[in-house]
Amino acid sequence: MVDAWWWVLMGSLAVLAAAALLWRPLRAAAREARLSQARKDFHRHREWLEVKFVRLAGGHSSPDSPRWSDCDFDDAVSYVRNRSTGELCAFVAVTVALEGMGHSLGSATDLIGRLRAGTAVFRFDKDHWETDGRVILNLSPSEAIRFYQNDLEIVGQELAER
Repeated sequence: MVDAWWWVLMGSLAVLAAAALLWRPLRAAAREARLSQARKDFHRHREWLEVKFVRLAGGHSSPDSPRWSDCDFDDAVSYVRNRSTGELCAFVAVTVALEGMGHSLGSATDLIGRLRAGTAVFRFDKDHWETDGRVILNLSPSEAIRFYQNDLEIVGQELAER
């Protein structure tokens, strides 16, 4: 009777050890498959996400701040994961044109003075992409990732084709 329990205990420990050894590779494979699908979904819905982003981001301005007159999106995408929550985000470089900054519209210098670089943030929420119109102004995606390096890890990049 004691021998039977001994073998059951040893068998259970062997199964637990095998599961522990396989857990990390299985989890990494599942994350990679999720990232691959999320990237496909981002490209499939990108145009809609950009429209929603501009609508929401333009509405965030306070009455005394300049309004957005235009927003240009770069083709490149950086995918990052929050180290503590696991949330997946896509960062896209944007150039925002602002109106009402006290500049006349006569020269190229005036136009350049109204342009702001930044990073548009898109979040993967369970099974679809979302945006709340959040922009990280004055930082490109690579600069934003470097700035938030303690919180974010880069998990993929798609460079713009030239």
